[in-house]
Amino acid sequence: MDDDLQRGDGHGTILITGAGRGIGAATALAAARAGHDVVLNYSRDRPAVQAVAQSVREIGRKAYVIQADVGQEEDVRRMFEEVQATVGALYGLVNNAGITGPIGRFTDTAHATIGQVFQVNVLGAMHCAREALANFGRHGVRGVIVNISSVAARTGSPGEYVHYAASKAALEAFTVGLAKEVAAEGIRVCCLAPGSTLTGIHAAAGEPGRPARIAPKIPLGRLAEPAEIAEAVIWLASSKASYITGTTLSCTGGI
Repeated sequence: MDDDLQRGDGHGTILITGAGRGIGAATALAAARAGHDVVLNYSRDRPAVQAVAQSVREIGRKAYVIQADVGQEEDVRRMFEEVQATVGALYGLVNNAGITGPIGRFTDTAHATIGQVFQVNVLGAMHCAREALANFGRHGVRGVIVNISSVAARTGSPGEYVHYAASKAALEAFTVGLAKEVAAEGIRVCCLAPGSTLTGIHAAAGEPGRPARIAPKIPLGRLAEPAEIAEAVIWLASSKASYITGTTLSCTGGI
């Protein structure tokens, strides 16, 4: 067994959910540049994730593509079975996949939207974390899990998506509890809370012009580039953050 993997400071394979675009895609490229092979999960857009995989391979690292809706427990189980069959040991998991639903007041948000957001953002991350821990244990890896939260967990996002903010707050609480539970096994669980980032999430929520509206409210005066968030994610996953667990790192431009 690879001693680096046992110590948790190696360059093993990282599974990234929602890796076809935005922060997930940028994280895949940052991971490759840091020396990691990657497993790229996607739900629907195969051409997008295949393009990311090609970019990873051009960097000189391996990229494996697996379709799964992380909001479905059976899909998650199947994904990790494929990981075991094709990759074996994982070094890390980045729980990046997430959805917001349409922007609007909470009282106008459909019950189905709230359920779907929690199904993907909270239960999906939990199911993936549980399977990742099983993989770590099977291979004797002191691995790392990085959950992607949001500044919304702290601001509450009134008038936009309170339900999404609540889902991310739940993810941060999950990070704290799980980190303490597995710390004795040498496994770290961290969380990164990005601020508003230039991704397709704004258009998907129904307001493509949202970046221009909110940029003046950010102390740095602009939204983050996905690559800026990705660098923080990979730092948390690296041995440089070896004494950090059970905490959420804010990457929010000063909010």
